[in-house]
Amino acid sequence: MNFFKKIFSSEKKETLDKGLEKSKTTFFTKLTKAVAGKSKVDDEVLDNLEEILVASDVGVNTTLKIITRIEKRVAEDKYLGTDELNQILRDEIGGLLSETNSGEATEFVIPINTKPYVLMVVGVNGVGKTTTIGKLAYQFKKQGYKVVLGAADTFRAAAIDQLQVWADRVGVPLVKQNMGSDPASVAFDTLQSAVAQDADIVIIDTAGRLHNKINLMNELTKVKRVMQKVIDEAPHDVLLVLDGSTGQNAFEQAKQFTAATEVTSLAVTKLDGTAKGGVVIGISDQFQIPVKYIGVGEGIEDLQVFNKYEFVDSFFK
Repeated sequence: MNFFKKIFSSEKKETLDKGLEKSKTTFFTKLTKAVAGKSKVDDEVLDNLEEILVASDVGVNTTLKIITRIEKRVAEDKYLGTDELNQILRDEIGGLLSETNSGEATEFVIPINTKPYVLMVVGVNGVGKTTTIGKLAYQFKKQGYKVVLGAADTFRAAAIDQLQVWADRVGVPLVKQNMGSDPASVAFDTLQSAVAQDADIVIIDTAGRLHNKINLMNELTKVKRVMQKVIDEAPHDVLLVLDGSTGQNAFEQAKQFTAATEVTSLAVTKLDGTAKGGVVIGISDQFQIPVKYIGVGEGIEDLQVFNKYEFVDSFFK
């Protein structure tokens, strides 16, 4: 199986390699210990590999799929040695991810027949939501799109201020109101402004939690409903931002948000500071929602489109 071909530029690939360094080093240190003294892939090696994959936050269900695939390879080739295990893992995980619909993109693009394209960003506080919005605005502007931001997380003054800093840095307009304003009202104003400015893409920030008794998911539903008074199909994409460094907690957040509101894409952040990069493999496999973006560093260029071929290649390089 050959799923891997050069897609990214050398600079972008280097950033991805560096961002996954901790995950890769930890994984292969454990793998080396698991196969030490072994000449072939036997049940003990497979048991150890299963533990390593689960510990790397690939997730139990996805790990079992990978182990089953490797068991099949071992059964077909009785002389399979541990030296080949790295390549086998690379092939089988690449094959597994190739069965999903996510991870095919190479650039920051939006559908050409939708204008303005409305992207609503959701997620709990602290996952890097506002930073992701700022970096997305930068990347889309760099591609030549006209971008408008909306500060609909009105429950934290810091969220509005932080988004303003990003808007100024990137050089894009921000629609905002005072803290405590109705989030749906901000979203409505943002879309009206975007239409008036003939913008290509609108990115709406939303609250990660509320200080009062209003149910957060009901609030998100209201924001979506009000946006549709301006643009019928809005939002065109609901992006859930997850903190990759939290490992299994990212799975739980994904479960909760996808159960409560319609999430159409995922961004996994903070992969550079953790050894839990395997979470991307598990999330890609387990949720029928495409992983669109990954954060592999703090720099403005360090948000990348998720390409499964390049990701697996860097992880097993």
